[in-house]
Amino acid sequence: MAKTEVYSWRLSPERKAALEAKARAAGKTVAQVLDSLAEDWLAARSTEEDEAEQRRLHATAAKFVGAISGGDPYRSENVSTLVRHALRRKYGR
Repeated sequence: MAKTEVYSWRLSPERKAALEAKARAAGKTVAQVLDSLAEDWLAARSTEEDEAEQRRLHATAAKFVGAISGGDPYRSENVSTLVRHALRRKYGR
């Protein structure tokens, strides 16, 4: 993926030196290390948000489980026949 955005921030000279040393020891550039850290951080937050959203959706859906009822338990099996009859009634074919 092409990287076109630049982000800068201030940090202490000691922290910068330590970051550069650890990146060099890992055989990576500082940019690669920071990109990896940002990706991991975003993935962790995304997972937490996704799980919270899923819990919310499940709670909402649980209110309606069993609330919808129809008179014909075989309606889904007979849908093509039912649609055909409805179209014949509507258009007279």
